[in-house]
Amino acid sequence: MSVTSERRTVIVALIGNPNVGKSTLFNALSGVRQRVGNYPGVTVEKKIGRTSIHGRSFELIDLPGTYSLSPRSPDEMIAVDVLLGRRDDVGAPDAVLCIVDASNLQRNLYLVSQVLELGRPVVLALNMLDVALEKGHAIDVERLRRQLPVPVVEIQANRRRGLDQLRRVLNEAVDSPPPTVESPFPEAFQKELSDLRAFLTDDADSPPPRYLIERLLLDAGGYLDRAKLHEFQHDDLPAKLADARRRLAEAGSPVPAVEAMARYQWVGHVLQGVVSHDAERKITCTDRIDRVLTHKVWGTVVFLILMALMFQSVFYVAEPASFAIEWLNGRLAGLVDAVLAEGALHSLLINGVIGGVGGVLEFLPQIFTLFFFIAVLEDCGYMARAAYLMDKLMSRVGLSGKSFIPLLSSFACAIPGIMATRVIENPRDRLTTILVAPLMSCSARMPVYALLIAAFIPNMLLGVRVAIPSQWPLLPDTLPLGIGLQGLTLFAMYAIGVLAAVLVALTLKSTLLRGPTPPFVMELPTYKWPSPGGVLFRMFERGWAFVRRAGTLILAVAIVIWAATYYPRDPSKLDPALFERQAALETALSQSVAPEDDANRAALQAELDDVNTEIEGEFVRTSYLGRAGHFIEPAVRPLGWDWRIGCAVIASFPAREVVIATLGVIYKLGADEASEESETLRETLQDATWEGTDRPVFNIPVALSLMVFFSLCAQCAATLAVMKRETNSWRWPAFTFFYMTTLAYLGALTTYQIGIRLMS
Repeated sequence: MSVTSERRTVIVALIGNPNVGKSTLFNALSGVRQRVGNYPGVTVEKKIGRTSIHGRSFELIDLPGTYSLSPRSPDEMIAVDVLLGRRDDVGAPDAVLCIVDASNLQRNLYLVSQVLELGRPVVLALNMLDVALEKGHAIDVERLRRQLPVPVVEIQANRRRGLDQLRRVLNEAVDSPPPTVESPFPEAFQKELSDLRAFLTDDADSPPPRYLIERLLLDAGGYLDRAKLHEFQHDDLPAKLADARRRLAEAGSPVPAVEAMARYQWVGHVLQGVVSHDAERKITCTDRIDRVLTHKVWGTVVFLILMALMFQSVFYVAEPASFAIEWLNGRLAGLVDAVLAEGALHSLLINGVIGGVGGVLEFLPQIFTLFFFIAVLEDCGYMARAAYLMDKLMSRVGLSGKSFIPLLSSFACAIPGIMATRVIENPRDRLTTILVAPLMSCSARMPVYALLIAAFIPNMLLGVRVAIPSQWPLLPDTLPLGIGLQGLTLFAMYAIGVLAAVLVALTLKSTLLRGPTPPFVMELPTYKWPSPGGVLFRMFERGWAFVRRAGTLILAVAIVIWAATYYPRDPSKLDPALFERQAALETALSQSVAPEDDANRAALQAELDDVNTEIEGEFVRTSYLGRAGHFIEPAVRPLGWDWRIGCAVIASFPAREVVIATLGVIYKLGADEASEESETLRETLQDATWEGTDRPVFNIPVALSLMVFFSLCAQCAATLAVMKRETNSWRWPAFTFFYMTTLAYLGALTTYQIGIRLMS
């Protein structure tokens, strides 16, 4: 049926095998007019783009990459439901655009044979003809057009070639009837299918589509059996299916082998005379590169070098932009400070809104840089090789090589790491990877490590001194050889997270997410030059997703924490002498207006700043957050912490680096002194004592327990929010927060108790 004027928007579903250029084509056709979300009820990403073809509005649905329409997982079931028009959140497609790899037509046409049975107009986009030619495959495209009942368009998606013709053919196809195709299955199978359909149609207002009944018969023990059987509402259906499969086996058409035999027989007929090969297989550029990049030794060396360069670049390239954003935040806060008088709104805008947004945006350059490198490595085909190299290591903890890149990305930030798990098809593996990704020490934990290591870990060398021969007079008599204790401590904090991730993954894979280690099956795509437009588009798309999903939640939670720190702000609870001193200094400062009073005015201003900071610290002590710190002090005292450290840990929930600023406020320091580089803050922490005693709050065991806690606890609210989005449930973020907090508490407790006994 043609698309009439009753519906102006034409819906086209894009489908294809992984690594055939489907996403590249989708981006080329839709440009920036895209929206991304999840299909309701599942964690599968829904990607919809819009374009205009010959004055007609088109909506493009980018379906998950799949090798067949035999649903074995939620994403493959989504593809089937969308193509059959069984989802309320997207319209039934008016046409299907199948993208195939010309260098592997036999495998790609298997999926096409299934799509042809869905009763939709179909257009075939023949991509990667240049790759086929490089491999020594000659494709007779005209013959393929004659032997397929659908239009065939030659394209080169990464170079945007053939797209005008594709648009024209798509526009024509949606007004054309669906192709007429004969079933490739033998007569015995078709008879069983007809009988089963008649059985399910009896007394049914809306019988299920023929294709679903076919899948139900073919996919014994598959996704339909496990998750969708209830839809058919027949108690004796399992027995009917078992009898039909038994009869098919007796007739020489056993399930599920009959499908592969029938469809590949159809593919062979379609490709007869279409593809010719060189007598000898060509050694391609990809083959020559893979001799190095997939080598057990040299491939690993190249991988480590690339990863080191990527993460070094994440920090060095992004650093100027981060400083620029930080400067802009400071300027904006200064403008607000100059316009608004002191009060709740002033504090909310500066400490809550600007501080909350700025805390997110300062990490945005790192996220963009990381996504840029990941997009380049994905687009050129290297990322699949990295997963292949790491598969043996990951399989020892019950995962596959596909989990490695998301975990590696989490060292910069767990949010992109969790988002990167979408490449993992196995749902148990994907969920396990999501649950352990926050254990990788992200960049937000670095300020905590830097402050505490510099303040409490001695800057000493663990090693020996090596004597220098006398014939080298320019060198000293001895040189130290070893590793610094501060550097070793920093390495240990990262190692603790990695070790914990291994143990948690092993535990999850043997309990809650029990299942065999899946075989690592991944197609190694042909190397190609990355598309600059595609790389930049992917980088900005993921970066904006980070801002939209993470930034909004951090802002909201930061405002909540601000309110807990600001209120009830009751001056009557504070020492009146502080306000008397503040008023006296303000009066003296206002009277020092003569030029010769410059030195005195500076001294008065410094003293006034100290008094203001002390008042702010007292307000924090009596705030809701301060009360919470006092409330949890009995629980954190075994860790060596007092209520002030407890306050800082609570306040750091939105973003872990907030702990530094919170400690600065609690210990009555100005904002410029509350950073991991501040000598004043280090000295203040070193001098801090428990209230009413001269016993130091901080020592080496306390510093280590705090660092261990931060290395193991849940990273931030944004991480949990993204985890919720990717798992489509708050259950797993809650589980992660609980297990990581418990693990962090036990780790900090053990560290402090052992450390304090070693010191006694």
